[in-house]
Amino acid sequence: FIQMLRSAKKRDILQLLRRAPEETRPFLVEAAVATQSVASLAALSDFLDFSKEPRSLLEKFLYAAAFSPRPSGQLLHLVLDKLDGKQLAPEIWETGIVAVGSLVGKLCQQKLCGLQQVVERGVETILRGLRGAKEEPEVVIYLLALGNTRLPEIIPTLLDHAEDGPTAVTAAATTALQRFPAPHVSSKVKRVMRRIFHQKRKNYDKTCRLAAAEILLDNHPLPMDVINILLATSEMETEMATFLLLKVQNSLRDHHHHLAKKIMKDIMGDPRINNYNFFSKVGISSSFSGPLTVTQDLASTFGLDLLFLEGGFLRKSVSDFSLLSHGQRLRAAQVTFEAQGMESMMGENLSEGEEEPELMAGMSATFFDVQLRPVIFFQGYTDLMAKVLLSSGGPTSVVKGNLLLMDHHQVIPLQSGLQVTVKLQGGLGLDISTDMDVSIWEQELKTSVSARGSLAMDFQAELDSPFLQATLRSQTEVETSIHFDTKLRFSSSPVLMCLQLREEQVPYR
Repeated sequence: FIQMLRSAKKRDILQLLRRAPEETRPFLVEAAVATQSVASLAALSDFLDFSKEPRSLLEKFLYAAAFSPRPSGQLLHLVLDKLDGKQLAPEIWETGIVAVGSLVGKLCQQKLCGLQQVVERGVETILRGLRGAKEEPEVVIYLLALGNTRLPEIIPTLLDHAEDGPTAVTAAATTALQRFPAPHVSSKVKRVMRRIFHQKRKNYDKTCRLAAAEILLDNHPLPMDVINILLATSEMETEMATFLLLKVQNSLRDHHHHLAKKIMKDIMGDPRINNYNFFSKVGISSSFSGPLTVTQDLASTFGLDLLFLEGGFLRKSVSDFSLLSHGQRLRAAQVTFEAQGMESMMGENLSEGEEEPELMAGMSATFFDVQLRPVIFFQGYTDLMAKVLLSSGGPTSVVKGNLLLMDHHQVIPLQSGLQVTVKLQGGLGLDISTDMDVSIWEQELKTSVSARGSLAMDFQAELDSPFLQATLRSQTEVETSIHFDTKLRFSSSPVLMCLQLREEQVPYR
């Protein structure tokens, strides 16, 4: 479809979009975004009216832009123009800002940062919005958008918010910092993370302290940091200490052999740490990561973090599917569930010095290194009650649609003087939905994530000369679906918990 649209005129594409039946329109919008020809972008500009199009279609357009593998400056220009100065529904505005961050990041990866003014306009739009944001949820969205850009120059802004902001802001800023590769995690970043973890200036929420510890552990950790993190666990509640001990063990297992060996030697030589009392924490929180498939060129891993509160409530769960290849890491999918304020509702006591958090449950997701806007299931007691009583029971769609994953065109001159033209296109169909069900009466919490995906790749190599023509073509298709369910029953103590990861058959053609 994209190949067909590449040679189409604006008039024809516009007519196609306008005349298409409602159910095929999202697909056509995705295809037109992926085509990225002057004609297709001009047609989209005329067709999409942000003041009246259905919300789902506008979100489709913005997410298709955010996931574009090699976006052009014109695509970012179109997105910025559509968002500019209009009264938009909050969801559309949030999705738009997150998409702008992703487009800026990808244009800079293509080394187009200084060459195109539109990139500066994109960064300025996010920073200006951040400076003017009054409400916490707004600030959070701008920080996540900055995380999508992964530009080293915005690290100081993220550090300021991480250290001085309220809980939700600190959490968003540390999450954004976690997305930077090790070379950008400077000694300054590490100093701020130490101050947050060791609560030098004020008290921080558990999840913020853990994120700071993760940044220290994941980026060439210093033996001193590992030891100080371990020593700090002796002053923590059981659950947080259990989680951190597992985190440290995981990170040492994943690191370069010689580095881990040295750190292990230092730890084992420290009698304050190397003793039974220290390693015998018996919480139910856990942190695990392991391989799903391993080939010579590619490893895919599945990781699961579960942080519980002392009373047995799930505070946060993160399931992560990553691809590792030749030193590069791609977060294919990361889904985070968070619930807070549950303990006060069930009459649990807070630890001293902790302020009572508002009752809230929500989720956020990152796919192919693009952070999506967070989804709030409920906020506050009245909202929860309304949703429990009026629950539709249907899953929430996180992302659904078709993405162009790769689009490569290259001409290779051979030694014989002939030329070969190589074309590679890859498309991904995704349908990811999630569900969270809190039953106050049965005292159960269920969460489930369903991810279905199909990947199609089309490879073509052509040799063309006056006396000889040869074409090599291959088409590959693979489908997969993964379901991840958690179920907690907290009517009795200890809390009963069931986790299930189901993977269906993977047809490969």
